[in-house]
Amino acid sequence: MSQPEPDDSRISDSRIHDFVAVGLGPFNLGLACLAEPLDLDGVFLESKPDFDWHPGMLLPGSTLQTPFLADLVSLADPTSPYSFLNYLKQSGRLYSFYIRESFFPLRREYADYCRWAAHRLRSIRFGQHVRSVSADSGVYTVRTATGDTFRGRRLVLGIGTVPHLPPAVTGVPGVVHSSAYLGQRDAVRAKESITVVGSGQSAAEIYHDLLTSRGEGGRDYDLTWITRSPRFFPLEYTKLTLEMTSPEYADYFHALPMGVRDSLNVAQKQLYKGINADLINAIFDQLYQQQAAPSGRGARTRLMTNTALRRASYDASQDAYTLDLRHEEQGVDFEQRTQALVLATGYRQPTPEFLGPIEDLLAHDAVGRLAVGRTYRVDNGQSGAVYVQNGELHTHGFVAPDLGMGAYRNSCILRDMLGREAYPVEKAIAFQEFGAPA
Repeated sequence: MSQPEPDDSRISDSRIHDFVAVGLGPFNLGLACLAEPLDLDGVFLESKPDFDWHPGMLLPGSTLQTPFLADLVSLADPTSPYSFLNYLKQSGRLYSFYIRESFFPLRREYADYCRWAAHRLRSIRFGQHVRSVSADSGVYTVRTATGDTFRGRRLVLGIGTVPHLPPAVTGVPGVVHSSAYLGQRDAVRAKESITVVGSGQSAAEIYHDLLTSRGEGGRDYDLTWITRSPRFFPLEYTKLTLEMTSPEYADYFHALPMGVRDSLNVAQKQLYKGINADLINAIFDQLYQQQAAPSGRGARTRLMTNTALRRASYDASQDAYTLDLRHEEQGVDFEQRTQALVLATGYRQPTPEFLGPIEDLLAHDAVGRLAVGRTYRVDNGQSGAVYVQNGELHTHGFVAPDLGMGAYRNSCILRDMLGREAYPVEKAIAFQEFGAPA
């Protein structure tokens, strides 16, 4: 598809890059690190002024749910200077990490590691919010809000996700999404009653934070945790289950019919959206300690399962929310009042508007989603390659957002770009077989 070229006097980058990458989360950042020593000319555009990774959830003591080897590069290139271990060495903390005897980095530490890597790369352009992408003669032209223009033979989309608020709170003021929790934490804890809604790791971390910090500075509040799930599901982390984060399972899942894949994504939520078992136990231990406190007041908290939020309203005169709730298994409706409402209701991945001009160059499935090929391409072959990062849940399964598969996916993308394996791409790592024998 040919797009008319506007008279743009501000061309920031006149050369044609091998690829232009949009967005700089951990996955595209890992691609930047792995591409840096190769014979590839890529440029990475990020709208924010610096690297920023879930700042609202960098709670003290919170850790990743994946080990340190799932960093930006190590599972593709253990010798890379951009590894987490090299970051620790350069920071003077390698021996401390060794003595700590935990494979799981602190979340704040991981964010700082990513920032450390980003500042060492020359291919990254911060403060570049992409407004449009057009195509002409096999070259993509990317224009940003600053008036700058970048050209590339390929595109890599790593724009990430946006916070999701359920329809029940549409138009309701003052609701706090988990993505903004840390910045609103003091205001939330100043209330007399707080309700957390959600079923995953973020909800558990926020509830634990509020449970353990109650009493600090004289704060005293009622605390409720509501989940629609029938119980507080732990993240399944057994070794044979972990084998599903493998090339073989991605092959198997991608080859299934679309309807089967969609059903599996619903059934497998606990494989990537569950709660760390240690955190569940820590919550119980804290509840027990508060119940056994000499004051005899108990924990003053409620944990409510099988409960769906149907509607929320806010009364400014009372500074309180009324939550219309429904117990899903009993079919019983009831209300709860709370002064603070924190929603750990996850994220959604929208199709960016800037892809509009090249929509007819992209492949789509029967329900209009991007049809992501096994090599993570979404173009229909009429122009240069377009790849996605963490936009393939519906085609590749729950491994899509897994940090441990980031280096593997980037190895596949780089192999497709180069026509050769710059980093060995594993084909078989599992003991088990996922499909019927050939």
